[in-house]
Amino acid sequence: MENGKQRGSAWSIQLALFLYKLFGYKFLYTLLYPITFFYFLVAKNAKEPLKIYYKNLGLEFNNKIYYEHLRIFAVCMVDRFASKINPENYTFEYENIEIPVKTLESGTVLVYSHFGGWAASSSGVHVKNKIHIVMKEAMLDGMREVENALGLKSQLNIIDLNQGTIAVSVQIANALMNEEVVTIMADRASNAKAEMEVLFLNKKAKFNKNPFQIAYKTDKPIVAYFIIFTGIQHYKVEYIIIDMDRSKAEDEAVREALIQYVKKFEEIIKQYPNQWFNFYDFWEKK
Repeated sequence: MENGKQRGSAWSIQLALFLYKLFGYKFLYTLLYPITFFYFLVAKNAKEPLKIYYKNLGLEFNNKIYYEHLRIFAVCMVDRFASKINPENYTFEYENIEIPVKTLESGTVLVYSHFGGWAASSSGVHVKNKIHIVMKEAMLDGMREVENALGLKSQLNIIDLNQGTIAVSVQIANALMNEEVVTIMADRASNAKAEMEVLFLNKKAKFNKNPFQIAYKTDKPIVAYFIIFTGIQHYKVEYIIIDMDRSKAEDEAVREALIQYVKKFEEIIKQYPNQWFNFYDFWEKK
């Protein structure tokens, strides 16, 4: 999806992480204020979609809110890598952590969204088995270069949708058979065939039905995680165990499961509106 491109650049992340290793996290966190102001001035194509998003939420949108939304995005982007360099410095707060951990011990479909610290969360998911995230990322090669240059060894493996349907399907099937975790973004579909339209903030919007279809067909549990930034190197994790009714026809069961996810997602973004990082008009009719 062209509008779904990941924001940022590999060189800017490399610079930020160089400064982090040289001066520490608090220095970098403070430096993100002027860096964000630069993007506030030049990244004008993100402003209009965010205006639409806040309008659909029924919330005020102005330059101050726009700046803060970009700043939180910058913090979460840095944490994507800093949390892998020094995972011991990060806290991920759960309520009843034993429930999702037990579910994730076996082959599980884990639903993520482009929200908060999703990319930092591999340091705090608390599972021993490998996590595979299925995504199409515009900066994928650049991000891999950053991780390789830093010598990062992550529990997280990316299954790149650019490889094609067959290759991706084989990797997903192998991961689930090996009792590993397959993570898929539900708030962004890679193609029209994967889209399913449901009500979202009282307007029809298209979500990715693939994670729910995969859970239905493989008879695997499905869990949705929301990684909420709450302070410096601190995140709160909210989750929902999605009830998949396999006694129903696939399309009906998938739709009901997707609606469960969307209702929880609405609840989360109403509390933390500046942590959803889909910088395009989500409700646009294609």
